Amino acid sequence: MKSSMGMGWLFPVFLLFHFSFSHSWCHPHDNLALLHFKASLTLNFTYSYNNYYVDYCHQVYPTITTWENGTDCCSWSGVTCHPISGHVTALELACGAIQGKINANSTLFSLSQMQSLNLAFNDFSNSQIPSTIGELVSLTHLNLSFTNFEGEIPPQISHLSNLQSLDLSLPLYNRSQLKWEEITWKRMLRNATDLRVLVLDHTDLSSTSMSSLNLSSSLITLNLRGTGLKGELSDDILCLPNLQHLSLSGNFDLHGQLPDLSCASASLNVLKISSCELDGPIPDSFSNLTHLTLFDLSYNYFNASIPPSLLTLPRLNSLLLYSNLLSGRIPNVFHQSNRFQKLDLSSNNIQGKLPSTFSNLQHLIYLDISHNKLEGPLPNKITGFSNLIWLVLVDNFLNGTIPYWCFSLPSLEYLYLSGNQFTGRIPAISSYSLRALILDGNKLQGNISESIFNLVNLTYLSLSSNNFSGSVNFSLFSKFQNLYALGLSNLGQLSLNFESSVNYSFPRLQELDLSFMGLTEFPKLSRKVPVLKYLYLSNNKLIGKVPNWLHEIDSLLAVSLARNFLTTPVDQFSRSYQLRYLDLSFNLLTGGISSSICNASSLELLVLSKNKLTGTIPECLVSSPFLSVLSLEKNKLNGTLPNTFAKNRLISLQLNDNRFEGLLPESLSNCMELGVLNLGNNQLEDTFPHWLQTLPNLKVLVLRDNKLHGSISKFKTKYGFPSLNIFDISSNNFSGTIPEDFIQSFESMKNVVQDEVFGNRGLYMQWEYSIGIIYSPTTVTTKDTILLFERIPINFVDIDLSGNKFEGQIPNVIGELQALRGLNLSHNRLCGTIPKSMGNLTILESLDLSSNMLTGSIPTEFLNMNFLEVLNLSYNHLVGEIPIGKQFGSFSNDSYKGNLGLCGYPMSMKCSQKHDEHPPPSQSLWREEKFGFDWEPVAIGYGCGTLFGVGIGSCWVNFKRVHTVLFVCL
Repeated sequence: MKSSMGMGWLFPVFLLFHFSFSHSWCHPHDNLALLHFKASLTLNFTYSYNNYYVDYCHQVYPTITTWENGTDCCSWSGVTCHPISGHVTALELACGAIQGKINANSTLFSLSQMQSLNLAFNDFSNSQIPSTIGELVSLTHLNLSFTNFEGEIPPQISHLSNLQSLDLSLPLYNRSQLKWEEITWKRMLRNATDLRVLVLDHTDLSSTSMSSLNLSSSLITLNLRGTGLKGELSDDILCLPNLQHLSLSGNFDLHGQLPDLSCASASLNVLKISSCELDGPIPDSFSNLTHLTLFDLSYNYFNASIPPSLLTLPRLNSLLLYSNLLSGRIPNVFHQSNRFQKLDLSSNNIQGKLPSTFSNLQHLIYLDISHNKLEGPLPNKITGFSNLIWLVLVDNFLNGTIPYWCFSLPSLEYLYLSGNQFTGRIPAISSYSLRALILDGNKLQGNISESIFNLVNLTYLSLSSNNFSGSVNFSLFSKFQNLYALGLSNLGQLSLNFESSVNYSFPRLQELDLSFMGLTEFPKLSRKVPVLKYLYLSNNKLIGKVPNWLHEIDSLLAVSLARNFLTTPVDQFSRSYQLRYLDLSFNLLTGGISSSICNASSLELLVLSKNKLTGTIPECLVSSPFLSVLSLEKNKLNGTLPNTFAKNRLISLQLNDNRFEGLLPESLSNCMELGVLNLGNNQLEDTFPHWLQTLPNLKVLVLRDNKLHGSISKFKTKYGFPSLNIFDISSNNFSGTIPEDFIQSFESMKNVVQDEVFGNRGLYMQWEYSIGIIYSPTTVTTKDTILLFERIPINFVDIDLSGNKFEGQIPNVIGELQALRGLNLSHNRLCGTIPKSMGNLTILESLDLSSNMLTGSIPTEFLNMNFLEVLNLSYNHLVGEIPIGKQFGSFSNDSYKGNLGLCGYPMSMKCSQKHDEHPPPSQSLWREEKFGFDWEPVAIGYGCGTLFGVGIGSCWVNFKRVHTVLFVCL
């Protein structure tokens, strides 16, 4: 009895105790603080953070809208309270559509018991993280990612010593920037010893280095992508005992080699170090990372071969090594226990055949080995690949027939085999899951396989640039009702039949390429391609005018009709209001360019080069706000150039090879995005356009063959031409000396860019659209040859000052332009010796100093020019022995003729011969009249001795000075 009575009085107490833990009214202080916090903010339910918001949040949560006075704050959305005290312990307000500014005196920071604060994916733009964040000393979890905070991260954040997770990450292309000061960073790491998750992507850590990363051993996740970290990577960070996820990608100042791991094993399962400056081999010791599931080293400079041990890591399912310098063969070590799902080795220098054990990769979903040097045939049989969705082997040297298995894999959706040397016929296709079939750029033969037309799921089909023959009805391709892009270009042996009794259409077709097909008539596509955006009919035999159906397609964005025999007026396209890109180059267009073309107000690219157009350029055209590329070269346009260039998007302007005259338009200085300017081969008459120095992105400047004159004086501004890679002002009347500060301003010409690295990364000075069929080609003269570049490699650096009246010595600072590939200073009045510093131009391929008044010997430093292919030093006054060795053994006598004092190979005069007597001066005279040379002082100088006469006379080119030279000699 006593016992039961004792238990009876405890039961109500137990109920009261249980109730108090299940619910508690919000603490009055915190209730009021939250209401004040809400009042300081606004809501914007249309807010989107560069699509990250949509991807992460999926929907806008109605968080603070539920916060009302007189209700319990512990029941409000996003609020968590302590079950006894009622103090707020967590605020989960991510994706709350909140906008505003959080001030240092915000009541948010009076919630002293708060342990977790998540404000991610809201908008606090134009404000800094308040310093009072340090008052929330109980915080264990803080997430301010994607919130548009900017400025310096407050030092008080280091007061949050209980932090276990911190996320301040920003999107990749964020205009604002959160910046860490080194002292703040070090204090935070020193105090927050329990940190497990640290995510700081794209915040600014440039003030610190890898050596100062004194990281907590408790870290599990560390993301420092794009933070500006610099220095060399050490194994300290890779061997942290609990670290599972590490991302250091996008740190372009992170250099050096991967360290040999000192730890026998580590916990890492995700390791991302892409887009850095790392080089050297991948160490074998990385096979110690036995927990790795994802390993990303893409976009670096790693070389040597792939370690076999890396491919046998037991848990690795994603290996990304693309865009490096890896070579050798792919190790043949794959076995059935491999868990690979994604393997990307593209854009390297990998050679040899595909390993036979590839077929063991039963789990593989994505395989990309494109842009390498794979060779030989594909294996005839494959037992694996049952889960393969992507197979990409583009741009290799693979040959033989395409085996049947490529077209019969049950899960395959994307098959890319273009840019190889496959031959034979396409076998029967049974991979009905295929969505993309890309076979262009091979040597495939025969009729187009009928089984192709059973692939009803196809969205992309390219058969271009093969040897298919026979005839095919164009209407058959309409079986692909989901087709987005169709490429049938450069199939000269294939006949396309557009006549059809069948009523067909392409309801989703947006891109159609029928270029290089020998078409003599426009295809009959009226009302068959209602949503077509890109139409390529270049390099055919089309004549006359463009059919009306082309103008009836309102969706058209790009049209290329280049290299035909069209006579259609340009203004026929003035009704194409949506048209962005129009290429009518290499046709038979005549007449003028009507101002009505400006009605096509969306035009971004207009290429009318190589026609017979006359008249002037409409002023409205050059003031268009959207025009990026304007190419009118090689026509018969005349008059003065419009001076109405406005602040626009113009990046390429090519008006060369016309009949323009008058002054250069200074309004070009408004085109701040201009990268290519070619006004060569006209009749422009002006002084050098110093005002072009204000264009920060100008990479190509060609003013050759005009009537430009005067000196290129020293810069009067602070700008210079820091981005210039091609500078051609040849065949004008420029005079005076070549200023040193002018040469020194060419900063871009001082930095050598390697072919193999940037070739892989595809860095070109290019302005291409869609797949790259529409472009703006640029003509450049080098090695005495006119080159037409469809894409100018970023490592092509050239200076041509030839055919002017420049005098004085070659500036010594020209040796600083170590990226030069071509240098032409010929047909001027340059005197003095050749600077030895030119030997620093070690990658120079073409050097022309001919037809000047240069004296002295050929510097032996020229032997450093290992890539020199063209050398012309003729018609100067050089003396002494021609350098012996290396590439100098390949130059003929023509490289040195007209230099009476030179001896040695390949000249007939041996250096041991005495040559006190010289041929009469008439033998050293040559045709220079058209460049305005006056060689009379040199001829007079011979009476005083060759060297003395040349040394004095060559620098005195004015007729009035001849008497002075004669007096000195007498």
